[in-house]
Amino acid sequence: MIAELVALKVDVLVTVGTQTAPYARDATTSIPVVFIFVPDPVGSKFVESLARPGRNMTGLSQFGADIVLKRLQFLKDIVPHLSRVALLVNPNTEVAPLYRRITEIAAAELGLENRTFDARSLAELEQAFDAMVNVGVQAVTINGEGLAYQQRANIAKMALARRLPLAVWSKETFEAGALISYGADQVAMCRRGPVFVDKILKGAKPGDLPVEQPAKLEFFVNLKTAKALGLTIPQSLLMRADQVIQ
Repeated sequence: MIAELVALKVDVLVTVGTQTAPYARDATTSIPVVFIFVPDPVGSKFVESLARPGRNMTGLSQFGADIVLKRLQFLKDIVPHLSRVALLVNPNTEVAPLYRRITEIAAAELGLENRTFDARSLAELEQAFDAMVNVGVQAVTINGEGLAYQQRANIAKMALARRLPLAVWSKETFEAGALISYGADQVAMCRRGPVFVDKILKGAKPGDLPVEQPAKLEFFVNLKTAKALGLTIPQSLLMRADQVIQ
């Protein structure tokens, strides 16, 4: 599909998510590319730096080490005596090592032990959650990725069935039944995408347009899920939440 668009000599390519941007990177070095929801633009070799992309790509990143740290801190504030957390990743994605590394650093900073569990399919998700229970994990975190988004409802059900508090990255994944979510406002980021396109169509070069990181972060709490897990959400967190599901 990317090759077809490149052959049409479009003025700008827009990619959404971690799976499509690499194809655009490999397909053209001349057509401007605006990416959205890319966790690690530098590590993925889309840009030379966030401030000066330097190539034909620029856009918006929805990930940051501080977001992971804060997500784990919220879990620690909610789950009594939390000491061991799980990170669920799809090892087939190139961002999996980044998620693993950042989460391990953040967990260590908070005095937590992080265990990473791999899942490439729905069947492997079940196996991963069973493995979490077997090693005594007390909570689960996931970051933005295609499989996790597609299976967000199943992941929430699996976590709840095993009485594991689940922290996710967006309103869309939170509404599937997770305990909490902390991350970038996905809709706001999508609305910023056309701003990049507009600037490029007016003559700006992608390499001169700095990559934007999350400007608005959202915190959501599901009291229904908390009750099912036997957890009490501190009032201080409820007051900070952008949305509380009763």
